[in-house]
Amino acid sequence: SKQCAQRYAMIGDLLSNGEHDIVLLQEVWSEKDFLGLKKKLAFSHPHSHYFKSGVIGSGLAIFCKHRIHDTFLYRYSLNGYPYMAHHGDWFGGKAVGMAIIQIGNLTANVYVTHLHAEYCREKDSYLPHRVVQAWELQQFIRHTSAGADAVILGGDLNMHPQDLGTRLLRSYTGLRDAYLETSQFDGCEDGMTLIADNPFINKKELVPFEKGIRIDYILFKGSQKAEVHCDFMYTTKGSVPEKPFPYSDHEALTADLRLKPLIAQGTTHDNNDSSKVAELVDILTEARTEVKVGLHCAERMRYTATRTGIMGLALLILELAIAAVPWLALGAEQPFPRTSFYLLAALCCTILITTFLLYLFYTMELKSLQGAEDQMRLAVGGLQERLRGVSVDHTPLRKPPEGEEPSAFDTEK
Repeated sequence: SKQCAQRYAMIGDLLSNGEHDIVLLQEVWSEKDFLGLKKKLAFSHPHSHYFKSGVIGSGLAIFCKHRIHDTFLYRYSLNGYPYMAHHGDWFGGKAVGMAIIQIGNLTANVYVTHLHAEYCREKDSYLPHRVVQAWELQQFIRHTSAGADAVILGGDLNMHPQDLGTRLLRSYTGLRDAYLETSQFDGCEDGMTLIADNPFINKKELVPFEKGIRIDYILFKGSQKAEVHCDFMYTTKGSVPEKPFPYSDHEALTADLRLKPLIAQGTTHDNNDSSKVAELVDILTEARTEVKVGLHCAERMRYTATRTGIMGLALLILELAIAAVPWLALGAEQPFPRTSFYLLAALCCTILITTFLLYLFYTMELKSLQGAEDQMRLAVGGLQERLRGVSVDHTPLRKPPEGEEPSAFDTEK
């Protein structure tokens, strides 16, 4: 990264003023940089955690004024392709990190994440992976935040507000967008977090959005024990006063969240709103379609890898057969130079090893996509049952005693 050391120093200076209770960072790829920030913020944010994952790390970090009682990291099952080294997402081990924080008498589950980048809007080959990541993210949040009084998610989702993954995440979890909920906002136009005027970005990546895009979010929700409101939100606006360059290629988001404890009344929210359930069914159906597109693509790539491997194996067998001629026909000379023989053998072995590894990778990708599609199918079935208002008897069937015929009223009959 350009001017990396100087920018970390600027970020440290910004955070050390103690304005923020909780700080969520992404793309802190070097643990050395995290330790540098930790040392600089030791007084203003004494509690911190760095989430380690993948080859070079998840890049996720959290700094907090309040004590962090527990942390957990979930790594997404799909995260790009290892042979797309110039993109680098696969090596980063994209994940979601969770921290349980006690704020007064309230327990807050704070999540930080970074999803796979888009790179090309028109030909987004990573869309199925990002949809599965959004699905796993909402599952992780729902299943781990049941006992939380407040839930906060911050990070680079690499998705526009109306993208499928964003709608899936917000609809399923009930998380609210701080930009849409805030009473006051001060920042870039339309809340954009990746703007064209930033010197650290490639403007071609913003096509067809000339001014910029909004792909970074602070999402939140309350519970029966606490209400959460966003009173004020602002973003940085590119350049930093008296500095030659901005903090990052993305704009920083700051939200002022107000937590209001409630008196427990023992009532539950109505989760059977037919319009919301119908919207969820539509979103999940759309998500299943995208996952199936990814399935077909992975199956095609695995078939290509298999076919290429078979061709390499056939070529290797043919070469070995030719090499065996001098042994079978005594006195015969080698039909081609030894150097060429070794080079061709090395090429065949390289093809076999590469295609075998690709076959394994695409098989794992297929299973992850199939698993996500199966989960979505079950979820759609459950939602459709709620829409119809059908109560299904899940009592397991019982076999009659041996020698006794099932009666006319037997469930099995």
